Amino acid sequence: MTTTNTNYVLRVACPSIRGVTADITAYLSGRGCNIRDSAQFDDESTRHYFMRITFRSEEGLTLEDLREGFQPLVEKYRMEHEFFDERAKRKVILMVSRFGHCLNDLLYRWGVGALPIDIVGVISNHLDFQKVVESHNIPYHCIKVTPENKVQAEAEQMRIVRETGAELIVLARYMQILSDEMCRQMSGRIINIHHSFLPSFKGGSPYKQAFDRGVKLIGATSHFVTADLDEGPIIEQDIVRITHAQSAEDYVSLGRDVESQVLSRAIHAYVHGRVFLNESKTIVFPASPDSYKSEAVG
Repeated sequence: MTTTNTNYVLRVACPSIRGVTADITAYLSGRGCNIRDSAQFDDESTRHYFMRITFRSEEGLTLEDLREGFQPLVEKYRMEHEFFDERAKRKVILMVSRFGHCLNDLLYRWGVGALPIDIVGVISNHLDFQKVVESHNIPYHCIKVTPENKVQAEAEQMRIVRETGAELIVLARYMQILSDEMCRQMSGRIINIHHSFLPSFKGGSPYKQAFDRGVKLIGATSHFVTADLDEGPIIEQDIVRITHAQSAEDYVSLGRDVESQVLSRAIHAYVHGRVFLNESKTIVFPASPDSYKSEAVG
């Protein structure tokens, strides 16, 4: 008997039908697989079922073997599903404008192995971060965006996505609105980060507005990008408490820190297959201990 230390992951989303959990676990068991971690949720409001299983093949089966044998269950339950090797790093494109805190945080986490992704390029509409990105041996693409060239600029961005094989775009404080067409093409594969002062404090100085109003909590939200600006399904959020003794500059510093943390956690959840779209919201399963074992602490 051949054994493997490779953790495979199965993600399943399908209509809520009795017997699906039993059939999936029976399939894996019957193929000599050892289930290490399992999470499932049956949403009564949308009548959809979601499942994520981490397992090992005790008989050395490949992902292709597993996919082929699973097909009857896919048809029976009308599943959307994915098998993947948890060691495989997802290819990611980062997009940034002139605020570099999220970009720098992601480069650090990637560099020390705390974020298991393969950054295949950085796209910006400015040259501010070219040197720091290229010092990490990552291609840097400066694509200016104006109202007149927006269609051509996005076509160039999508060309880079296709040629690099990127599976995910991360807007690390990219201050351009993506077109409906780009959002459609990359549906469920673009993650954004922003402060959580919307809709109360809009415009270019939300932290100053919050300071003037005596806000006591600063937050950040990471979400999927849709055609509805800043209204896509939410993946991750967090807050930090502040006091009257802190300045507007403190608000900005704390806000940037929480934005960076929230974005990295959202990416971590996505690349480990813990995030499921569920109509206008998401299902996000908690991280299993195995998901951190091969990663350095950031």
